[in-house]
Amino acid sequence: MKHRFLSFKKQKFMENLEHYQNLADGQAPKFMVIACADSRVCPSNILGFQPGEAFIVRNVANMVPPCESGPSETNAALEFAVNSVKVENILVIGHSRCGGIHALMSMQDEEDPSFIRSWVLVGKNARLNTKAAASSLSFDHQCSHCEKESVNCSLLNLLTYPWIEEKVRAGALSLHGGYYNFVDCTFEKWTLDYDGSNLKESKEVAFRNRSFWS
Repeated sequence: MKHRFLSFKKQKFMENLEHYQNLADGQAPKFMVIACADSRVCPSNILGFQPGEAFIVRNVANMVPPCESGPSETNAALEFAVNSVKVENILVIGHSRCGGIHALMSMQDEEDPSFIRSWVLVGKNARLNTKAAASSLSFDHQCSHCEKESVNCSLLNLLTYPWIEEKVRAGALSLHGGYYNFVDCTFEKWTLDYDGSNLKESKEVAFRNRSFWS
């Protein structure tokens, strides 16, 4: 680690000293990124975010709990990023072969007091949606389906926070989903279409600007 730090200082910090000095006075990132804690999924490496460009939160299975779930590290970070830092975009990134999603899809009905079960239950709607839409698929394919479905459920959960929903409705904040497949190194991205969604009656969410990068 020492070697890597000294290399960073020499090759990046010292060569961009003015930039880092400006960052020392404050941050104004345009993006907040919610990604998985998986060691294979680093948003800065995958998407090239430089220091000061993205406020990043990582947790198991990149989940966003709904507002009514109460305080958590993730929604504390959301509150700070949206209301204090005033980010303009929130990007939730799912990924292939996610252990958290595997745990979610493997859950049995009996109670399990583990921390993992308690956390991944945030994604229970994604599990239910996957079971309904992909029950005929193999378990691995169901997990792959749920990895993306969980991102969409997190985008929907973001709108349960009044201060997020207000900014999205006003066009001051955009919500994006992403999916990184590290098996073949591809990336999918989409944006929640607030005006095209039917959130009050059927909780149906529409998306736009779908992209696939390979």
